[in-house]
Formats: sequence, structure tokens, C-alpha cells
Amino acid sequence: MLSFVAGIVNVSGLFAVKRLTTNVTGHFAFFADEMAKKNVGLGLVYLLFILAFLFGAFCSNLLVEVISKINERFINSIPVGIEISILLFIAFLHPSTVETHANALACWLLFSMGMQNALVTSLSNSVVRTTHLTGLFTDLGIELSQLFFYKKEEQQKKLRSSVKLRLTIIFFFFFGGVAGGYGYLVAGFKVLLLAVATLIGALIYDSVKFKIVTMKRKYLR
Repeated sequence: MLSFVAGIVNVSGLFAVKRLTTNVTGHFAFFADEMAKKNVGLGLVYLLFILAFLFGAFCSNLLVEVISKINERFINSIPVGIEISILLFIAFLHPSTVETHANALACWLLFSMGMQNALVTSLSNSVVRTTHLTGLFTDLGIELSQLFFYKKEEQQKKLRSSVKLRLTIIFFFFFGGVAGGYGYLVAGFKVLLLAVATLIGALIYDSVKFKIVTMKRKYLR
């Protein structure tokens, strides 16, 4: 669900503000290029994009650490709630405002994706990332090759499960990108409302699953 959201943000952000809004790899290249050309002002804009993603990741994990000491039940909901608020705010901006403040909006989108990526990375012990595909394709390539060498049933089962997870995340990122691109052509930045609805659905799913697990533990005692 979160990789689907990242796909929507990635493509709709690119269409709307002509900036990468879910990862910073490209921004490092643009930053270096502009600095080499002595375009310091433009170079600093790309540096700001990088720092926005970094600050989002920082804030996300800071919230996770603080909330875990108060009530672990809200570890997911508060960071995702902030992401929802940011996307909702941007979704209802006038097109002229989007055009005028493209760099600021790119920063907000990068901040929200930094939050999302850090949250998932932290809670999955660095197994899952949802806002970009470079690491996923790297891990997928490694695990596909390992299928030829790790022949024990337990090893094969673990590898197949991991490959399935990564393929699922990649598929939904692409699916979100297609939905985001088509949705932007139809409804502009209001396509982010689809991302918001997905995030709300993720929170509801998390809440329902938590209650089911709690009930099972209660009755199995």
C-alpha cells in the first residue's frame, strides 16, 4: 500500500513540479552538475531537496523513538497522519500556486516520502523500503541468484518469500506510478487524494490487524 502511494507521488510530483519527489539519488547528480557549472543558487536548491528528504527521515524516526516510549500502538499512525496532512494540503492547492512554488512543494513531498521511507525501514529492520526501487532491484537480483546455490528447503522457502515480497513492492510502485500519471492528467494534483485514501486504508488495516492479534492472544492463553 505504501509503495503504491510512493508511485503516485513520484509520477504526479514529476508531472506537476518537474522534480523528483520520492528519492534523492538524481538530486545528488543535479547538485554536482550545477555546482560544477558554478550555478551555486540552483545547486543549493537541489541540496535543499536532499535535506528535505533527510529531515523527513530524521523526524519520522524521532517520532518512532519517542512514541515507542509512550504508547507503541501509535508508532504507525502519527507519522502516517503527518504524511496524510501534507498530501491533503498539496492536493487542494490552486494550479497557479503549484507552479509558483514548485520548489517548496517538491521539498514538502520529499519530506513526506522521507518520513514514509524511514518509518517502513525502521519497523521492518531495514528489510523493506517503499519510495524508490534501486535497493529493491539490487536485493532482488542478489536473491534470485541465491536461488541457484541455497538448496535446503528452509533456505529456498525464505528466499522465495523475500523475492515475492520485493516483486510485490515493485509491482505496486509501478502500479501507483501509472495511476498517478493517469490521475494527474484527469484531476491534477487531486490525484493525491487517492494516495491519502490508501494511507487511511493502511491505518485502518493496521488497526484491525492489531485487534485481531490481540484477541487471538487473549483467547489462546
